Amino acid sequence: MTVIESQKVEVNAKQDAIFDFLMDLQNLEKLLPEGKVSDFKASSDTCSFKVMGAYKIGLKHKSNQKPNNIILESDADSPFPFDLDIKIDEIASGSAAYMVSNADINFFLKQMVEKPLKALFDHIAAQLKAHFE
Repeated sequence: MTVIESQKVEVNAKQDAIFDFLMDLQNLEKLLPEGKVSDFKASSDTCSFKVMGAYKIGLKHKSNQKPNNIILESDADSPFPFDLDIKIDEIASGSAAYMVSNADINFFLKQMVEKPLKALFDHIAAQLKAHFE
């Protein structure tokens, strides 16, 4: 199992506001890097998009614990199975948020996707912070 963790960002918002925003997977489009993804499709419970020059990723809700945890899982469109655990911690200045992915990736594929996925998760975390500023 490969574990990929995003940077932890301080978000100027309460846990509930961040949780509610992230529970609607249509909002994920606002956090993805412009020009690096295409074919974004979403409902409140599922989404899919194509990473430019690479692969299609599909996500759906697996479980959640309001207000501090949302777990998404890959769907059949994704090139490998993974979970994306979004954590939202309460801190004095608002909230801290980060993502941890547990992916079932073979060694060869890991060499190709680990750095781009880390960069993608870091970008999403940074955009989440920016969204609430």
